[in-house]
Amino acid sequence: ERMSEPVGVIVLAAGQGARFRQVAGADRDKLLADCTGRDGAVRSVIEQVLLSVPANLAKRVLVTTEDRPQVIRMAQAYGFDIVLIESTGMGDSLAAGVAACPQLGGWLIMLGDMPFILPSTVERVLAGLTEEGISVPLINGEYGHPVGFGRVFGPGLMALSGDRGARSLFASAKVVEVTVEDPGALWDVDVPEALIFQ
Repeated sequence: ERMSEPVGVIVLAAGQGARFRQVAGADRDKLLADCTGRDGAVRSVIEQVLLSVPANLAKRVLVTTEDRPQVIRMAQAYGFDIVLIESTGMGDSLAAGVAACPQLGGWLIMLGDMPFILPSTVERVLAGLTEEGISVPLINGEYGHPVGFGRVFGPGLMALSGDRGARSLFASAKVVEVTVEDPGALWDVDVPEALIFQ
């Protein structure tokens, strides 16, 4: 049924990108690396992600660490509230992001290092979201990103910690699998070569 409360977006941008730094250099933040988006425009990885957030999602949260001032400034320019955490764990990031806006009808979780997701994929995941369900894109039988969680999963998301992601919440959930033809929904920029989408 229709969502009675609005949906927010949480961009997770606290991970340190250790594999990327191993190859590119210790001081290279993959979120700030230039990449050519699916629209042909060159922007930083994080800006491509921020740009792909649907305009109608007014509640916007970016979770990151304080050593990323450029990422913070860019997210603020795109209307995001900033949640700073000390940890880089996926579970800690999810919990902090949802705790910053717990009253919503649901949350669209986007990863800061996935710049090649089609806008249509994001829209379809949102369209599949209900307050009691999880909406996830399915590409060739694999789950991709972004993932939408209905409001009933708020307590479960806020209880996550460390590196434990949200997969554990899928087990007992009503999962809507949105089939998409979008390899970008599986494509994360974990090494410099991955900045070029093919």
